[in-house]
Amino acid sequence: MKIAVIGFGAAAIGFIEIMKETDHEIHVFEKSKDIYSSSISGIRADGKLFVSKEMGGNIDVDLKLQKKLVDYYIDKSGNGEVETGKSFKTKDYYEKFYAHGFLPVRSDFYHLGTDQLKQVLYNIFEDFKSRKNIHFHFSQTIESVKSLNGQVIINEKEKFDYAIVAVGRSGHKLITNITKDSPELIIYNKKIDLGIRYEVPDHIVNELNSEMYEFKVKYKCKTGYMVRTFCNNPSGYVVTEHYGDFVTVNGHAKLKDKSTNTNFAILTTVELTQPFNDPTGFGSYIAKLSNLLAGDEKVILQTYAKFRDSKRTKHLYRVKPTLDEKKYILGDINLAFPRRIIESIIDFIDNLDNVIPGISGEDNLVYAPEIKFYSNVLDNSKFHNLKFVGDCSGLTRSIIYATAHGYITGKELLNEFG
Repeated sequence: MKIAVIGFGAAAIGFIEIMKETDHEIHVFEKSKDIYSSSISGIRADGKLFVSKEMGGNIDVDLKLQKKLVDYYIDKSGNGEVETGKSFKTKDYYEKFYAHGFLPVRSDFYHLGTDQLKQVLYNIFEDFKSRKNIHFHFSQTIESVKSLNGQVIINEKEKFDYAIVAVGRSGHKLITNITKDSPELIIYNKKIDLGIRYEVPDHIVNELNSEMYEFKVKYKCKTGYMVRTFCNNPSGYVVTEHYGDFVTVNGHAKLKDKSTNTNFAILTTVELTQPFNDPTGFGSYIAKLSNLLAGDEKVILQTYAKFRDSKRTKHLYRVKPTLDEKKYILGDINLAFPRRIIESIIDFIDNLDNVIPGISGEDNLVYAPEIKFYSNVLDNSKFHNLKFVGDCSGLTRSIIYATAHGYITGKELLNEFG
């Protein structure tokens, strides 16, 4: 059978790993120019792997499979170097957060580091490339995928027996093109996460970082919105992230090169109803408005005190940004974000200070915008020979769950066709 795999990220890796020992002919189409310019979700991934039933996606992935896939990535590092942590395995910490209204999220963490990610991906690529049945095609932009008459046609010309679309969230243009032709594919598309990247000195969270490396908690704010932490980076760095026509903020940590600050996202989950059907457009609009205020390809930076009081930040004090000063402007995020989102974030930080003293310090740093786009949840039963795996399917949102989705899809295909 001739199979197309569109995109070479975590979901594709899981699928190909299952298929590499078979006689099926696999063609991988990747928009990056080569393996060196490609990476597993780019800087956003941070090389952070989770084993948890409480986060990562809306599919059921056995914990043993999750750990098997974590070990697979660690093994591909070539040196086995990894930072580990267990989130809320200690009863005292769990009860402390719970007592102040937070819902702690349990998970095991394995941090490879941004600096190791490219080597991990390269080693995986070299393994796959050595297989006679696997063929890579770089600098390939796929604009259309159609299931017609028992075949899948790519870019109106190349024909395959089966196709796996594994383009991640960054492949939303292709998914949009596909769903224009088949709108019934979309099961759900109402959710988006809007928020900030928060940066504090390491000493404020040292005890927490030492205990669990990454803390993940949710909190139901007085506004009614659910707010959560995401992507904690001890001794990490704040970075910008380009989406073509707008720029957002993100964070990462390296295995060896450390800063003196910790950063993490604080995200408000917005779930809108009819007639709303464009969460990507909504988030993009807010991002573009933030960029308009900050200037070309910059984000807004504000101290927490000024953010809370709706006043423009003109000077920083004790906390020094890890983001390059050419990539931000001191301003007022309140001019770009809906007030209800701002109030939710403030409520979250002020209550978090009851558990982590100093977290609401007046000169801690607030960057915006940080936005997490949810892909449309797609119906994988619509086409027999065309499947959507990983984050582009709307069913996963982590490296391990995306890899598992590809892995499980590969096993199902083998069970069906042999």
